[in-house]
Amino acid sequence: MVLFEARNITKQFGPQVALDNVSISVPEQCIFGLLGPNGAGKTTLIRIINQITGPDSGELFLNGLKLKSEDVLSIGYLPEERGLYKKMKVGEQALYFAQLKGLSKAEAMKRLKYWFKKLDIIDWWGKKIEELSKGMQQKVQFVTTVLHEPKLLIFDEPFTGFDPVNTNIIKKEILFLRERGATIIFSTHNMESVEELCDNITLINKARTILEGNVDEIRKKWAGNEFDIVFDGDVTLDGNNHYSILTRQMEDNKCTIRLKAAGGIDTNEILATAIRSGKVISFNPALPSMNEIFIRVVEARN
Repeated sequence: MVLFEARNITKQFGPQVALDNVSISVPEQCIFGLLGPNGAGKTTLIRIINQITGPDSGELFLNGLKLKSEDVLSIGYLPEERGLYKKMKVGEQALYFAQLKGLSKAEAMKRLKYWFKKLDIIDWWGKKIEELSKGMQQKVQFVTTVLHEPKLLIFDEPFTGFDPVNTNIIKKEILFLRERGATIIFSTHNMESVEELCDNITLINKARTILEGNVDEIRKKWAGNEFDIVFDGDVTLDGNNHYSILTRQMEDNKCTIRLKAAGGIDTNEILATAIRSGKVISFNPALPSMNEIFIRVVEARN
């Protein structure tokens, strides 16, 4: 079931076209990657979804119904730029934002205590925002974004300011939220995070959609004639007319050889040669990373 849908969204600022007939369809309980280089139109689309600005044309739907102004209470938005009041205390501010989202004071306090304990930030309750590091502020804003348990969460570069430890903590929480039923739109330049977290993606470049679909299916589609063969133990495999050896790596008494097959070669012939050379543990296509695909697709359209 589709939770959120944007159909044929177009937005222009003066002579500049920010979005040109862009559509996205976000399945329920999915982590959906909204990707693209700087200036592609991602932030404009996010602002339109949050009803901060309106489209020139196109329609938005939540649960199959046209998006209404009151639906803002069903959306949680974590912007890349922090929107916290620097002079206010953390707890006071978190409580204020929770009540703006429709929670009673008692329910807000209950949920805030849960999240502050879970993220080990209970000691920050009485601190002013300006006393916190960028990463600490981001943790507070993450809590205020998810606290009212919205149907749709939008995270724009959520790991900004985090060290690797806290990045992993928030990644786990994002996966936890999905397990509990949340649907998430996730905008980032970090393609490693896309591979770890996202189910589906849409890639926008120069205001237009240039790639979309399931992450695993996209990686398989963009795989070339490259394969990884893993052997039990050390193995020597020489190139021939059927393939060339790209890399060879030993780790934990396993030898991984990446090769590139010649065009039109039956992979069964390569596998037969590998089996004669040693004990094959696995033989799989070498899937390109999302970072490689991102670069190749964007450069092809520039």
